[in-house]
Order: sequence, then C-alpha cells, then structure tokens
Amino acid sequence: MSGGDAAGRLVRPFALTGGRTRPDRTDFTLITTVTAVDPPPTWGARPQPEHTRILRLCARPVAVAEVAAHLDLPVSVVAIMLCDLLQAERITIHPPHPVSTTPDLDLLQKVRDGLGRL
Repeated sequence: MSGGDAAGRLVRPFALTGGRTRPDRTDFTLITTVTAVDPPPTWGARPQPEHTRILRLCARPVAVAEVAAHLDLPVSVVAIMLCDLLQAERITIHPPHPVSTTPDLDLLQKVRDGLGRL
C-alpha cells in the first residue's frame, strides 16, 4: 500500500485482524485490565509487529481503552488482537471488580446536598 491515512498508518485496521470484525470473546470491556505474560512462552509463532507493540504496552497492567488510545486504533480492533494474544498465552486479563448493587445512601445524600448548593 502506498501512502497512509490521516494518522499515518500504512495498514488498515481490517488487515490487522485478518478481516475479522468481532472478537472471539465477549469479556473484553473498556476497563478490563491486560498484562503481558513474563516471561513469554517459548513456543508458538513470533508475534506480529502490532502484537509486539501491545505486549510492550502491557508490561504493566493497562486497561483495554488505554491500549486502544496508545495505538490510535478502534477498541474493537484492539479487542480482536488481544484475543489473539490471549489464545497464544502471551497476556492475562483481569475483568473489572463488580460494583456493589447497594447504593451508599450517605454518599448519595452528600451529592444531592452539594448539587443543591450549586
């Protein structure tokens, strides 16, 4: 391909995913934390350059949304690429902690009072 888009990319996002439009898993949310496996497995194919960039970003725990922002790619494309890395056992994922279903009435009262003072 000659030239690039406005972001300077030479490869279109659909090419990064092999034409796939949906991730294999549904548990990748914007706030799912991803961490690269250290040391990486010695078996398997060598990761593509884009996967290597993701692995560098994930040296410390990082949210899926942050990975997408750093790579300047749509979250859907990043989620597909993360599925590839998870299947290759090169990353681990940590879903967000569930939020309590019981509202903190004291906190809600403070927010209401604060809004009333505005």
